[in-house]
Amino acid sequence: MSFPPLVEPADELTIDEVRRYSRHLIIPDVGMTGQKRLKNAKVLVIGAGGLGSPALMYLAAAGVGTIGVAEFDEVDESNLQRQIIHGQSDIGRPKAESARDSIAEVNPLVNVVVHNERLDNDNVMGIFEGYDLIVDGTDNFATRYMVNDAAYFLGIPYVWGSIYRFDGQASAFWPTATLEDGSSAEAPCYRCLYPEPPPPGMVPSCAEGGVLGVLCASIGSIQVNEAIKLLTGVGEPLVGQLMIYDALEMNYRKLKVRKDPSCALCGDNPTVTGLIDYESFCGAISDEAADAAAGHTISVVQLEHMLKEREEGSRDFVLVDVREPNEWEINRIPGAVLIPKGEFLNGNALAELPSVDSGTQVVLHCKSGVRSAEALAVLKGAGYDDAVHVGGGVVAWVNQIDPSQPSY
Repeated sequence: MSFPPLVEPADELTIDEVRRYSRHLIIPDVGMTGQKRLKNAKVLVIGAGGLGSPALMYLAAAGVGTIGVAEFDEVDESNLQRQIIHGQSDIGRPKAESARDSIAEVNPLVNVVVHNERLDNDNVMGIFEGYDLIVDGTDNFATRYMVNDAAYFLGIPYVWGSIYRFDGQASAFWPTATLEDGSSAEAPCYRCLYPEPPPPGMVPSCAEGGVLGVLCASIGSIQVNEAIKLLTGVGEPLVGQLMIYDALEMNYRKLKVRKDPSCALCGDNPTVTGLIDYESFCGAISDEAADAAAGHTISVVQLEHMLKEREEGSRDFVLVDVREPNEWEINRIPGAVLIPKGEFLNGNALAELPSVDSGTQVVLHCKSGVRSAEALAVLKGAGYDDAVHVGGGVVAWVNQIDPSQPSY
């Protein structure tokens, strides 16, 4: 499908702009008119992280006139493996401000608008208003659904990307789009592709599962490519198509995504007619895990005390790390044994634990407390009534108890 350009062209390009964008200007499909459209465009990038970093830099290099940066986090050393818009000297700085300064180095001719705040139901519509297009670089499902819904209500197209380990996906969602002949494009929204979020704990975040740094550049640059096509009206954008990239096999696939007539948002009889409670809709952990953790969560300070008592012989318990073996190699809480969460889910872990009637308490931990809560629910269901898990996991242990260990 081809679409009319999103943006009218600016009146002119300056001599400096002609020199800077000359390699665009000699492409017949872009030319002076296309570059003037980019100059007149206003694009909001959500997140200045893995996907946002290359997206922001290439949008700036391409000459998009106004670039918004919606980001509330600060630069951490672990970001630098993939978030190339930040550098060593930016550690501890707000990412939005770091990104603004890097953009100015890439292209001082563009206007950068900083939104140094977390997107939520109270501000998302106001922030989105006035932008021609959204580039979504978020890394959690709750924000993705909120972005989708807000963009739909405002009639703004957005380009979405997702990354995990060696795999990436990208698409463009614009359910209110019309074709060049004025007819409806019958294009899908994000909910047409993913009507429901995955079960809590089923899909680890990049912080839990990892991501190949260069994959961010691959998907982020594809997002900018799609943004340029939509803004200028050239080519065939990924509206109604899902691009899937496997970096290990160097394989690209495209799947057709159709508008779902029963979609809760853009379907024939919508049930989502305003912004909803997205955290509740997506859920950080399952209801079973939340119930299991209620009243059965200890702090790392309590765990340290328990470990001292066990060493003295006045307490008996087994401390189980439910992370993956590669995480175990990075850091660990002394005295723990490794049994990955998957072993709890398939039932094999129970054979490695003391029996229910042994009188030995089981204490679980993971990186942050999410996976250990899911494993705790399994133990509760198996009759381990006194089992507990460690809130904050090994991250809290390193921060509060043993800062000599590396964090990740």
